[in-house]
Amino acid sequence: MYPEDFYYTKDHEWVKVKGGEATIGLTDFAQKQLGDVVYVELPEVGSELGFHQSLGVIESVKAVSDIYSPVSGEVVAVNEGLNDAPEQVNEDPHGQGWIIRLKVKDAAELEKLMSVDEYEKFLEGLGN
Repeated sequence: MYPEDFYYTKDHEWVKVKGGEATIGLTDFAQKQLGDVVYVELPEVGSELGFHQSLGVIESVKAVSDIYSPVSGEVVAVNEGLNDAPEQVNEDPHGQGWIIRLKVKDAAELEKLMSVDEYEKFLEGLGN
């Protein structure tokens, strides 16, 4: 259910790294917990984010929640499509619903994240 080549956080963000660039989004579990997403606040391209720093806010019919950066780095792209279609986070959380891309500052931070197996065990511990 969850892509095997991604890293995961306990806050339910995912990271896919390719060539020193990290694509970040919310997991399927997170979007189900949130319900229908109605708004995503995106950071500015060029801004610097620290490890586990809030990168923006996601608003759903149920809640408003911070989204945290799983790694530190410079924002090189944001998913502008979410401005007009925030529901992409619900419809395709591990694909078209991505949130930002970062130029990774410290690849060693990835070691603090979970593999797909670790994340699925984490979810089981939550009773899911």
